[in-house]
Amino acid sequence: MDRNFYIILLLMMATAPATAQLYHFDAHSLPRWSSPENRNGVQGKGAMAGGGNKGQASFTLAAGQTLDLLDIRGQGIIHRIWITVTDRSPRMLRSMRLEMYWDQSDKPAVSAPLGDFFGVGLGRTARFHNALFADPEGRSFNCFIPMPFRTGARIRLVNESGQTMGNVFFDVDYELTDRWDPDNLYFHAWWHRDTATALASDFELLPTVQGRGRFLGVNIGVTANAAYGDLWWGEGEVKMYLDGDTQYPTLAGTGTEDYIGTGWGQNEFFNDYTGCLVADTGHRQWAFYRYHLADPIFFQTSCRATIQQMGGGPSRKVHALQAAHVPLTITHAYGGADGWTNFYRSDDVSATVYFYLDKPVEALPPLQAAAVRTAGLSAQ
Repeated sequence: MDRNFYIILLLMMATAPATAQLYHFDAHSLPRWSSPENRNGVQGKGAMAGGGNKGQASFTLAAGQTLDLLDIRGQGIIHRIWITVTDRSPRMLRSMRLEMYWDQSDKPAVSAPLGDFFGVGLGRTARFHNALFADPEGRSFNCFIPMPFRTGARIRLVNESGQTMGNVFFDVDYELTDRWDPDNLYFHAWWHRDTATALASDFELLPTVQGRGRFLGVNIGVTANAAYGDLWWGEGEVKMYLDGDTQYPTLAGTGTEDYIGTGWGQNEFFNDYTGCLVADTGHRQWAFYRYHLADPIFFQTSCRATIQQMGGGPSRKVHALQAAHVPLTITHAYGGADGWTNFYRSDDVSATVYFYLDKPVEALPPLQAAAVRTAGLSAQ
């Protein structure tokens, strides 16, 4: 047999496990959907509200009210979450708080604004899809991140907007299983905003978390400070401090747009692992993401992630701003007076970070108040 035959045979063997999963029966998996037609996915209890017709497709969520999309006991894995709501304004999407609890914990492992959690910063919707999230037509939210739980799961939506949300539609698709892999990790997500970052101080995407886990990715929103005019805001490098790193990180990038796989600025684009879903020069807003699926980041004892708050521009413009007492700190100049200068600057930055951890609870700060989450969004 010739060499080409063996190459083809090896390729077939490499792909066989993935295709075999489609026709392999799993006696350990019990599929469940939690929706308004059968909250928690109780066996044989779906579509009862309308006597088999469409009787309860959504819920109304009044101001200050809490809605549990899922609250179950048992062992399983959440595979998909879909939500759509009638009010998708940035203010509402930032005011709706999404929480997830694992194994009867009293502290959420996920706590983030609804819109930002589903892959778009700044509470703004966009038509896109990637490996973890999708919004097919800019009016729904899909998440495909697998989320295992050992003894129970609860997903909660809290309306902190001060207004009634007319309709909340949802599906939480999960399976119950009697198998548990000791290497399973719990899913976490955390959101934070700083409306005016401090000069020469990195924005903390993820404060230090302790334990064994995986940094899954992040989406970041930037509203650039008008004081800097049209100067570029995205020279900052992403840093990952792993397993006891202190002053310097183990992983360091080369710039903001470089981190998401593009270069020399960033416009709108999306793919499986990187993208920029908002590039709005009128409102000076950018929202972008990077998901580390093809390049996994595991940590053994601890993880911390930051992004420098650094911009750049033509040297003469930067020095003119400095002379006008605009807050900045020059870091490096290239090419003399007619060259390029990088400088620390202060902007409005927010981020949702996604990670797995070997425990269902981590001591991260609570989600900031709705007033902080929504400040300055009315003009969008």
